[in-house]
Amino acid sequence: MESPMSRVVQALDRFHAARPWDHNAHYHRWLLRRLPRRFGRALDVGSGSGDLARLLAGRATSVEGIDNDPDVVARARDLTAPALPVVFTVQDAAVGLPSGPYDVITCVAALHHLPFPGTLARFRGSLTPGGTLVVVGVARAETFVDHALGALAIPMNVVMALVRNRGRRVARPASMTARTRPAVMSFAEIARDARDVLPGARLRRRLFWRWTLVWQQG
Repeated sequence: MESPMSRVVQALDRFHAARPWDHNAHYHRWLLRRLPRRFGRALDVGSGSGDLARLLAGRATSVEGIDNDPDVVARARDLTAPALPVVFTVQDAAVGLPSGPYDVITCVAALHHLPFPGTLARFRGSLTPGGTLVVVGVARAETFVDHALGALAIPMNVVMALVRNRGRRVARPASMTARTRPAVMSFAEIARDARDVLPGARLRRRLFWRWTLVWQQG
């Protein structure tokens, strides 16, 4: 026999399947506020369907988006107007990054797919002096604070789904079709390793099962 909690979880899954909204895109505007109004070259790592890369193109001289999924990269190209200064490339950031340096590097919900300290070191080495790195990531819930934020996010998630979709059933957006995997590092482990590689990095837990990192190259 199913427990009441199991039925609640199944009901929430059905609700969100019919009224999806992108938790990562929720942080795009926040991310842009961490960046200069104008900058030169930008790199978006794990660019997916290209939503963030296209936003960066409104401020950047040029933007490169990389993703290791050829189908997702093809979709990003299809969705991008030819006039935008954006190039999407199939590339595995676990192996290496395109030739820098970059004034801005962004990475949203992709870092948990990659070797953590090594990828942060690549980001650091690819930034210009004064360049900015902004990461929105996913962590494994471990502490009371993690679980409390997760519990708080559940009703807020329902409200956001209703507001963003105006209560209607909608199709799953292209930005939510990429393959995902669960995070294995806790926020405490992420913060420890990040500050070892990026001294002075600012990290915070966030709602909707996310954390953020902002760092500027000295």
